[in-house]
Amino acid sequence: MMDFGVVMQTDPPAGRVIELTKRAEGLGFTHAYTFDSHVLWQEPYVIHSQMLAATDNMVVGPMVTNPGTRDWTVTASVFATLNDMYGERTVCGIGRGDSAMRVIGHKPCNLATLEESMGVIKGLAEGEEVDYNGTRQKFPWRSGGSLPIWMAGYGPRALALCGRVADGFVLQLADPQIAEWTIGAVRASAEEAGRDPDDIYICVVAPAYVGDDIAHQRDQVRWFGGMVGNHVADLVGRYGSEGTAVPAALTDYIEGRKGYDYTDHGRAGAEHTDFVPDEIIDRFCILGTESAHLERLEELRDLGVDQFAVYLMHDQQDETLDAYGQRIIPAMT
Repeated sequence: MMDFGVVMQTDPPAGRVIELTKRAEGLGFTHAYTFDSHVLWQEPYVIHSQMLAATDNMVVGPMVTNPGTRDWTVTASVFATLNDMYGERTVCGIGRGDSAMRVIGHKPCNLATLEESMGVIKGLAEGEEVDYNGTRQKFPWRSGGSLPIWMAGYGPRALALCGRVADGFVLQLADPQIAEWTIGAVRASAEEAGRDPDDIYICVVAPAYVGDDIAHQRDQVRWFGGMVGNHVADLVGRYGSEGTAVPAALTDYIEGRKGYDYTDHGRAGAEHTDFVPDEIIDRFCILGTESAHLERLEELRDLGVDQFAVYLMHDQQDETLDAYGQRIIPAMT
């Protein structure tokens, strides 16, 4: 069995995000997420409250937030409040920060900061007392509860951290070869830390577009290769493009990368993603007919993926939701 989610940008009008969330639940999706980049798009947590109010069981959260743009106690309070209002229906996807941090002139947070923030956010949101900034903090109005923390990452050190401490792993691409490598690294780290690797929830997130016109589909989702390229460029800077630390399947394609325009972050037709070859789009995304989607999803499920979440940033949002809800999700569940 595999869960399915949908990921949206919080472009105005916010009502469209809420409408898609409600529609997705009716089609069998179990999770709904938004980007969290508060300058490029509208503030997500305000919209999350409405997404939860408009649905009965949908689990809602950021894909992904970061430790740098909000105080960790504020982030924890948001999740604890939403859970108290709507019945423990949030998940915290978190990473080092890309667009949200770089747009305001900051570098992504380091892994030590990310690790500490995850402990503080989860502890406070679940009603525990935590150490924070030289103080002891606890929400007097929060008792118990649950906030799964799913960490996004690509590199060896990030994957190791995820395996040691996170409740779930977010892989933002749907390439089975890279999924096998990253999931294996997370599970190995969990086992070394004395955890049960099977307890770590695996969520793969990528654009999905159902149809016959592959050339058009590629052009609509080429932005995704550029977005992933931001993270890969950081990895190459840290580990180099040669060697075994990061697989060539993840690094080779960024040789033609010349820069990145965050004003077109995650948008179809972005010119700064022209360097991304068709091969990468075909590997990182799920395109083509319904049978092609099912084939890839079955590969991912066999690798231990618990959820596939669809980036819905293209010109066939409703059609893709319908195809998944009416035929693909029933076939996979």
